Amino acid sequence: MEFSPARLLEGMPPLPRSGDCHVAFSGGLDSSVLLHALVRIRDRLPGELKAIHIHHGLQSEADAWGNHCRDFAGALEVPYQQINLALNPSPGESVEALAREARYRVLADLLQPDDWLLTAQHQDDQAETLLLQLLRGSGPAGLAAMAKTARLGKGWLQRPLLSFTRQALEAYAQSEDLTWVEDPSNRDLDFSRNYLRHEIMPRIQAHWPAASATLSRSAGLCADAQVLIDELAAEDMQRCRGSESGRLSVKVLSRLSEPRIRSLLRHWVRDQGVVAPGYRHLQRMLDECVLGREDANPLVGWGGMEVRRYRDDLFIAPRLPPHDAGLCLSWNGEAALTLPSGLGRLEVSLAEHGVDAEQWQNGRIEVRFRRGGERCRPAGDSHHRSLKQLFQTWGVPPWLRDRIPLIFLDGKLAIIPGFAVCQPFVAAEGAAAVQLDWKGTVIPLSRPDQA
Repeated sequence: MEFSPARLLEGMPPLPRSGDCHVAFSGGLDSSVLLHALVRIRDRLPGELKAIHIHHGLQSEADAWGNHCRDFAGALEVPYQQINLALNPSPGESVEALAREARYRVLADLLQPDDWLLTAQHQDDQAETLLLQLLRGSGPAGLAAMAKTARLGKGWLQRPLLSFTRQALEAYAQSEDLTWVEDPSNRDLDFSRNYLRHEIMPRIQAHWPAASATLSRSAGLCADAQVLIDELAAEDMQRCRGSESGRLSVKVLSRLSEPRIRSLLRHWVRDQGVVAPGYRHLQRMLDECVLGREDANPLVGWGGMEVRRYRDDLFIAPRLPPHDAGLCLSWNGEAALTLPSGLGRLEVSLAEHGVDAEQWQNGRIEVRFRRGGERCRPAGDSHHRSLKQLFQTWGVPPWLRDRIPLIFLDGKLAIIPGFAVCQPFVAAEGAAAVQLDWKGTVIPLSRPDQA
């Protein structure tokens, strides 16, 4: 298909009239063509057209590329912004992946509600992405390759060139006498995409000239299939809700077929705003957390996240930081106390019910964590019970129990914040009382009435 500003506009979905259009402008052929063509249809775009250049600092020519982009945008009277990144790849880390993730992160942060980020991936890029995902063993979500429109931060991402080949873009650039920069790393065959582009795709296209178009069509069909899969997973997630929001019922989940469980687990993880794990971790979640022994304590971790099971609930949460349960913190009981290991802070206020204010003001206050053997007789209870029994009654998962702060007065357990005040520290009816609030904790608990 021949490329022109008019055909570009025809292929773009209706845009809201409020947001600005930011072009991710590298200075290469593709983004130069996109920016130039958008200038021609500027009056049909919402808000203001702007150019954003990401300076990765990975090439010696990077400063010159930034200068070229500034001059190119200036000649078109397009507002220009350059964002400099400080990338420090670790040994063995993919520089390409690191740069891509950092680029999209800063661009997402830049977008305001209803803003659009327009990127210049074209039909040949889409075909390459599909093949790369096939070689990685991806399922329909990966084989859907690059969506034409998607959410990004507070705004939207659109790839308006996916219907056009690189050859069509190059023909337009030459007809308009455009200049662009060439990144020498694009010829480096150590990068998988470059190897595919320069060594494999020419051979495929020599035998199947329409390969880019047909592969892109396959990606679109996979995207359609993924929509249906996601719709079914969303329905399943409603049926498999656990005891609290964000949890899944293992009992209900286990009644589904294994492919359906994996699909639901992937959908559930993404619903938390987290990148879904690969097949291996999904299979472990299925085998260990859903179908494993009821008395097991499974843990599947990836990318800073953890999935665990307790009773009939499947939990997902950020990986817990290291914690020393042997800590003992002295506290004056007045100023807020910040706890270690991201466990939030403790705050005190006067209240009608709670711990006896006189005992609180005159006692020696310490914050400890469970070591074993602690006992408490909660207000309204007739006898003492072990902390283990109480946590079981309250449904506190085992991996969180030694992270709950315990307040001791004169060496005796007085308060389990968020759960109970222990006798004999409960304020009598009408007596001055103190309420202890546990705020900002990383622990995802459903707690009874605050103590």
